[in-house]
Formats: sequence, C-alpha cells, structure tokens
Amino acid sequence: MPMTDPGPLRICARLLAAPALLLSLLALPLTAAAQSQPLSASDWLSGSVRGPARESSAWRPGDAPPPDRPGTRPQAVATSGAVGPVQVTRLDQGDPDQTGTQSPRRAGLPVDLWAGSDPQRLAEMILSTPARLPSMQALLRRVLTAQLAPPSGEAAAGAARGQLFLARADRLLDMGALDEAQALLVAAGPGQPEIFRRMFDIALLEGDESRACAIMNGTPGIAPSFSARIFCLAQTGDWAAAAVSLHGAEALGVIDERQAILLTHFLDDAFVDSPDLLDPADRMTPLEFRIHEAVGQPLPTLPLPVAFAQSDLRLNSGFKARLEAAERLARSGALPPAALRQIYGEQRPAASGGVWERASVLRTLEAALAGGDLTQALPRAFDEFRAAGMADLLAGMVAVDLPADPASDISDPRAAEIADLLRAFAGLPGAAVPEPAPELAAPVPPPPAAQRGEALLAAMTDIDAGLEGDLARAARGIAMLRALGLAEDADRAQTQIALMPQMAASP
Repeated sequence: MPMTDPGPLRICARLLAAPALLLSLLALPLTAAAQSQPLSASDWLSGSVRGPARESSAWRPGDAPPPDRPGTRPQAVATSGAVGPVQVTRLDQGDPDQTGTQSPRRAGLPVDLWAGSDPQRLAEMILSTPARLPSMQALLRRVLTAQLAPPSGEAAAGAARGQLFLARADRLLDMGALDEAQALLVAAGPGQPEIFRRMFDIALLEGDESRACAIMNGTPGIAPSFSARIFCLAQTGDWAAAAVSLHGAEALGVIDERQAILLTHFLDDAFVDSPDLLDPADRMTPLEFRIHEAVGQPLPTLPLPVAFAQSDLRLNSGFKARLEAAERLARSGALPPAALRQIYGEQRPAASGGVWERASVLRTLEAALAGGDLTQALPRAFDEFRAAGMADLLAGMVAVDLPADPASDISDPRAAEIADLLRAFAGLPGAAVPEPAPELAAPVPPPPAAQRGEALLAAMTDIDAGLEGDLARAARGIAMLRALGLAEDADRAQTQIALMPQMAASP
C-alpha cells in the first residue's frame, strides 16, 4: 500500500490537541443507537457506511433545534470577503419508488402493476421471491428495473416513500447484479443517505474506491460511518487527517476495537510487512473486504454473498478466481451466459477437474461448432455441465449456435437429441417442445382487479416450487402469469420445468 506521509500515526498525538478538531468530533453523536436499519435481506448490504442518523452539527429544515441554543438556528459566518464557491443541489428528487431504468412497455409490464398494494408487503415479497429458473430470473430483473407507478390506494397511504425502491435495489444486489443496481440507484440520485450507502458499497465491490470517495465528498448531507470517512481521507492522500480521525473516533467510542485495528493496519506503513493476520469479521462489509485487500490480506469470495464475486471479475484476479466468480454470478442470473462463455475462453485451462474441466470442454465445443462436427464435443460438454448442475447455463451459452434442425444436421443421435433439448430449454423457435405433464395444466383464473404486483410475485414463488417437485403449485403460478398477460413468460417457465428432469444431474 503506497504511503505519501510515512508514519502518520506517530504524529497524531500532537495533532489531537487541536481544539477545532476536538470540537468537530464532539459535535458528532457518541453512539450509533439511532442507526436506521437498511431494508435488506442480506446483512452485508450498506453495512460499510451505516452510521449515526445525524453526524453533522449544521441545522437543516425539519431537524430538531440544536441542544446548545434551543429555538435558534446557527448562522453562517463569513471568514473573508471573498466570493465562496457556488453549490448546486436538487430541490426535489421526486418519489424514488417510480424510478426505473426501462419503460413499462419495454419490460412488458403494466405501468400500474403496484396499484392497490401495501409498499411494505411488496418490499417483503420482492426480497423473498425466489427465481432459480432462467425464465424467472429474467422476469424478476424486468420487475426490479421497470419504471412503474408507485403503489396507490388506501394500503399505500402513510407508507414510507422509497421503501419499495430500496427493496428493488437490494434484491438486485442480492443477485449480484451490481451494474443493474447501480443504474437504478443513479437514476434516483445519490442525495439520500440510504441510496448513497448502496452506491458506495457497489463502488467498493467493483474496486473503484476513488469513485466511491468522490461520491461521498461531493454529496452534501450524506451521513457515512467514521470508518468510511477515514478510508476516504486516506484514499485522497490526507493520511495525517485520517490518522487523527481514527484516534478521535477511538477516544469517543464511535468505532469498535476490531475496526480500529483494521484501519490502523491500513494507515500505518509499519504494518506493511507484518506477519500478523487480521481475523475477518463474521459479517463482512464491502469496506472491510476492500481494506483486507489493501493491507495485503485479501479474502476469498466463495464464502461471502454472491455480490462479492464481482470483485473477482476484475482483470487483475487470477483466471480460476474469475471463472469461479463468473459461474456463481451466472447461476444467480446476474451475469449473462454470453459473458460467461467469453470468460471461459480467455485462457487455456491450467489443470483438470472442476471449473478447469468445464472450461476445457467448452473450448473443445467451441472448436466443434466452428468445424461443424458435434458428435463427441456436445455430449461431453453436456455431461460435464449437467453433472455440475449447470446444463441451463450451457443452453444459454451455445443453444443459439446449434443447428436449427439437429436431426438432419447431426449424424450422432444422442448429440442431435442434446442439441434439440438445449434449444428447447433456451426457448428458441423451431425446437421440439415436449408436452407438459398433466400436473402442469391448470385453469387460468380471472385476472385480479387489484394487487397485481403481489399476485405476480406470488406466482413466481409458486413456479419455483416446481423445481422441488410440486408441479400442482407450479401450475397455479403459470396460470396466474397467463391471467396477468405474461403468456410468453408462462410458456418459457412451463417448458423449462418440463425439461428440468433431463437437464438435471442424476442423483
């Protein structure tokens, strides 16, 4: 870790005597008891910058009067006659619940999908709705990113504004879809602390600390944690100020001992060659994850939530780490199969077995696709990916390149059968779609007059139950999709459930 000011911690004691610094630190809350709880199904989300609800001594409209001067408002005092810099802020950022990155028409959803629903109920359902089938993963991403009207009606009266929006962003983060989550957050603007916290986490997970700190420094009214402030002071080169802030935070008890030790290793160059290993936190945050990397003790991402795998997609990661991360993200629906295919082909596999074997058989299949002889390469690739529970990803990667009429273009019967299976699973035209099992047939109910969003999310949960063998429940979910006007999504889900026994690995 480069250092511009050697030994900053050794000069802190003298600087701590500065009255202005102590006054600024004492103006901050001494406890984090008033922390706002982020609306997230995962503990790590927004944890890196979760801090006191109010860390500034400046009064703002709507705030309680300052305790030292009840009923008064602090007046700004000019320090010179010079013209100060002009600051621009947005007067009204609108309702983030109606923010989206694609139009309802492009998403194939009604603009009033959320009408009549309770935002709290919708938020809970969004965070808990499973989506393991590729068809349902695609539908869920459309639901999360569509620019729909906010919930309306009596159920939505008095609900916290932006609650549904944060749930949508958190669900994308849970999937590891950082780019889509970031686009959604940027569309709403970083001016609100809960939105900024997620943008900060995304920047850290993508290894773009400079952008994260630039957002923090350029956004007034944001309340980051002390750890985030100290980290960004160091990132901008002000190591002495970062060290002083760390000592002040420790003295005031606003930072715990483990975080203080981690930041001390980050700031003091005396620990660069230290053999001491820092214990990772039980609940790892993106900030602590990035500091571990900065002090030369990077952590593996496999035990961490799937969003952390995005860090291993950077080009400075090893090829195996990139492969494993790409597979995790593709399984969750965050990485398109085409991107996974490209990563598989970046380098020649260095070993055999596991992820190396899948990379090897796909390279062989790529050559076979170019040469036109799939007799051996396609069955071998299918068996390898199916054994890993990834036959659906193989379909997403290569189905479009397989012959449209496998029976006549592929001489080997099994290879032709596999090609037709992959094309059918991918929903390509001309593929032989099997008749669904009788259990998957259910009468289409009348479309719900209200609370269609809740009906849609419940239907997706029912469809996911089909992967556990509950075909009757899956049939109800498919029928509800048809009632909601999502016939194409219903057809794809029905086909994929019907084909899953052939795509799944044998027990």
